[in-house]
Amino acid sequence: MTHCQHPSISQMLSGNIRWAERVDQTNPNFFPDSTRPQTPMSTLWIGCGDSRVPETVITGTRPGDIFVNRNVGNQVQFGDENLMATLVFAVHELGVRNVIVCGHTYCGAVNASFRASESIIPGRTPITLNSHAADSPLNRFLAPLTTSIANLITSLQISSVAEEEAIPILIRENVKVQVDNLCETEVVKNAWRNRPQGQELTIHGWLYDVGTGRIQDLDITRGPEQVPTLHKSAEKDAE
Repeated sequence: MTHCQHPSISQMLSGNIRWAERVDQTNPNFFPDSTRPQTPMSTLWIGCGDSRVPETVITGTRPGDIFVNRNVGNQVQFGDENLMATLVFAVHELGVRNVIVCGHTYCGAVNASFRASESIIPGRTPITLNSHAADSPLNRFLAPLTTSIANLITSLQISSVAEEEAIPILIRENVKVQVDNLCETEVVKNAWRNRPQGQELTIHGWLYDVGTGRIQDLDITRGPEQVPTLHKSAEKDAE
């Protein structure tokens, strides 16, 4: 059975052939080596699914270098089984040493959450996109982000700041929130408690500027030194 193929699909398939031929010419061992079990370069990337932020391209790395989980808004949700399974596999099976949460400028998820935050009704799950049903997968997934953005607007006291000024602030702060969430997972806490010296797990927060192609380290790196703080927090919550 034959059918008309969309031009973009044909372009990708043709591009794949050219890419594979180019790689094979410059590095004949690349594909044979790729058939072996994966050994990423000690890094798990948690990023946004935005098409403008392909992790291997913007970091100048190759297929096989980075283990990846991308979603709408580069979120770390405790109930996201896909992300949590990826985290467990990366930390326990692959032994990654670094986990990067990377946000990006002009993030549509943060922008939508910002606009929806104005109409949040206390005690009710927010609807981020009115063009979708309240219980649609997209609105359910964006609800925690919208709630988080609303909380950030209040805590940062930027409710009166113009949207074009507030969005970049919130995009950066969202990365920090997701890094905090990541540090609260049992996977990360256990790695911090149990990994031997020299194999420590480190969490990073980055921001990719789609307008310049540059990545900024937000200087919120976290490591095993956080464990005592986490213990104190847990003890305080138990009181």
